[in-house]
Amino acid sequence: MIEHVDTAVRGPQAYALAGQALEAMEAAKVWPTPLNYELWLHFISTPDSPLSQEMRRLLEIHTTFTDAVSESLATEFLPRSRLSEEIRDAGVVLNRELAAVAIAIDKAREIQIQYADTLSDAKDQLDQSIPTNPLAELVGMLSKATRRIQRHTVVLEKRLESSHTEVNKLRTHLEQVRRDAMTDALTNLPNRKAFDEKLVALCSSADKTGSIVSLAVVDIDHFKRFNDTWGHQTGDQVLRYVASAIARITTPTRVSARYGGEEFVIAFTDESAVQIENILNTLRVDIASRALRRRSTNDDLGIVTISTGYATRQPEETPFELMERADAALYVSKRSGRNRTTSAEATSKPKVVTTV
Repeated sequence: MIEHVDTAVRGPQAYALAGQALEAMEAAKVWPTPLNYELWLHFISTPDSPLSQEMRRLLEIHTTFTDAVSESLATEFLPRSRLSEEIRDAGVVLNRELAAVAIAIDKAREIQIQYADTLSDAKDQLDQSIPTNPLAELVGMLSKATRRIQRHTVVLEKRLESSHTEVNKLRTHLEQVRRDAMTDALTNLPNRKAFDEKLVALCSSADKTGSIVSLAVVDIDHFKRFNDTWGHQTGDQVLRYVASAIARITTPTRVSARYGGEEFVIAFTDESAVQIENILNTLRVDIASRALRRRSTNDDLGIVTISTGYATRQPEETPFELMERADAALYVSKRSGRNRTTSAEATSKPKVVTTV
């Protein structure tokens, strides 16, 4: 995809593509920032790419392209995300190699000490038996040479210790970069990439252990109205508020993330449909129980409500298929009036909970 865009912007259609990208941005009321321009240029020139498909989905549900949304898309689909993966992989290799070197140095030092002790004992025995024995002189020379090597080894170890400290600093930095690349900057929840990887791992583990994996999709109702009425900064405030509520129900067996725009996801392990529905309804009621105020003016923003849909994974079902069913259940909640929870297993006869 990247190569195609690079070629297109250097060809005869370059200015036409640029114009189309700007027109599309204006139609969607998107500010022409450098990052947005890059995203929309990909959207126009590669309509079938994963990035374009996701942008089209967001447009269809009237998502406002805030800076946070654009950053999330860039992290997921643009080359910088691949760079983060390379950095993460480099950190793993670095850790492995560093551990191997440390083991090798410790083993060499142990063998060297044993050898020096053996030479020293041999020299003492020879000195006691035959004071002028030439062999004793030879062993003495070898013993002195060994002690010189030991002194050099001490210097090497000090240098290695210094290098080890620097490598640890680098490793810490790489780990921070990896965490940043897998975290949504606005809400501090894991981002879509982190969640996709975790969901794949959960499904793979479930195939081996027989554990039950369920997935819920959470969407903020009428989010575009908040942005249009109060502005994007207030919209970001709403996103952080909902994210904080979701974070409170996250446990070691529940993985949550901001999936994009105003959509969040939660993966459950070994929890029944009744438990999941109770959790989602508790979350829904909790979020709607507080009236928000605009930080800058203290204006009353009213209450925030969410719609949710969830599905329990079937045997051999792929993460993508599970997501599709949970997403379909979410849209049943939306079409049924919002502020409710729907089970994918009951979408033929929607199992909904009335609004509070």
